[in-house]
Amino acid sequence: MINNLLPLLTFENIYLFANWGVIPFWLLLIVAPNHQITNFCVQSIIIPLLLAASYAYLSFNIYLNGNILNGFDLYSGLDGLYSMFSNEALLLIFWLHFLAISLFTGAWIVRDSRKYFIPKIVVIPSLILTYFSGPVGLFFYWFIRIFFAKKISFND
Repeated sequence: MINNLLPLLTFENIYLFANWGVIPFWLLLIVAPNHQITNFCVQSIIIPLLLAASYAYLSFNIYLNGNILNGFDLYSGLDGLYSMFSNEALLLIFWLHFLAISLFTGAWIVRDSRKYFIPKIVVIPSLILTYFSGPVGLFFYWFIRIFFAKKISFND
């Protein structure tokens, strides 16, 4: 059975499946943030585990190809980062990383907004910004949160 799936696990298919796969969960966060399905699917570890499985598969694929550190120039400057991202497997690993962290951040925003009774309509722009730009959405939410929590907190 696994041998039948391996030809489908191309970098392009993993990319498309991950990109399109997270959209329903973002829609759940936006449309039904307090629903049981959202709590089960998005607020749990399920989606990060699926993304982590893809991450592990790609990492193992890199290892099997013998270039585990070949091209890993993350801290050597912008040119090194550019050359590192020319490796499709590494680029895809970092994209999966971004998708997982962004979705985790969106789920945290929803949980935190419940704690401070922030209206859903006010949280939606933060979620959309988080989906598209990660930290910008988190910053936008934090700014809104100050008015509802009536405090500035850097460590919640």
